[in-house]
Amino acid sequence: MSVPGLSVPATTVATPASANPTVLHVAAFSGSLRKDSWHTGLIRAAEELCQEFIPGLIIDHVDISNLPMANPDLETDGGDGFPPEVEPFRARVLAADCFLFASPEYNYSVTASLKNALDWASRGSVKCWADKAAAIVCAGYDFNGGRGSLHLRQIGIYLDIHFINKPELHVRMYDDPPSFDADGNLTDAKNRERSRHSRSGSNPSKPKW
Repeated sequence: MSVPGLSVPATTVATPASANPTVLHVAAFSGSLRKDSWHTGLIRAAEELCQEFIPGLIIDHVDISNLPMANPDLETDGGDGFPPEVEPFRARVLAADCFLFASPEYNYSVTASLKNALDWASRGSVKCWADKAAAIVCAGYDFNGGRGSLHLRQIGIYLDIHFINKPELHVRMYDDPPSFDADGNLTDAKNRERSRHSRSGSNPSKPKW
């Protein structure tokens, strides 16, 4: 079936449920574009932990750094055609079973780059985010990114994203020793274990999503 405004690459077409009913494909987005980002490191940790402990979850890190700023003037076909950088991004969002947002807190909110990505995949007649589960992980000071996470949940209401409530993963940056190394990798064993459980719930062998 063709979908207006979207061209889904053959590699993103889901395997029939009867072939592998337990696998969930998780599209993961880092709201930080910094090279050594802690939040991109949280996604890497999720990828590693799923490969080792939760084979039912496959993490697909979706890069949002090359997306142009959302602008209706860039749309074609009555609002269902999008710039070349945006079309494959929307296709990967649409093909995912659920989402993981590694979302920093900027000024009590989400980052401009993440909001831009949310906006692009909500444009047109096909709402790519709608009716899928999602989780949030973050790292920060003070409230550990909690205020930004709350705002992301509010945005998700209109986009029809179903955020799970618990377990949560908010990594404190005041921890000593540090939770991340100089390259942004999550190295703290306790937080890596919390990351594993935030993907699987209380039973690491059974994905919660």
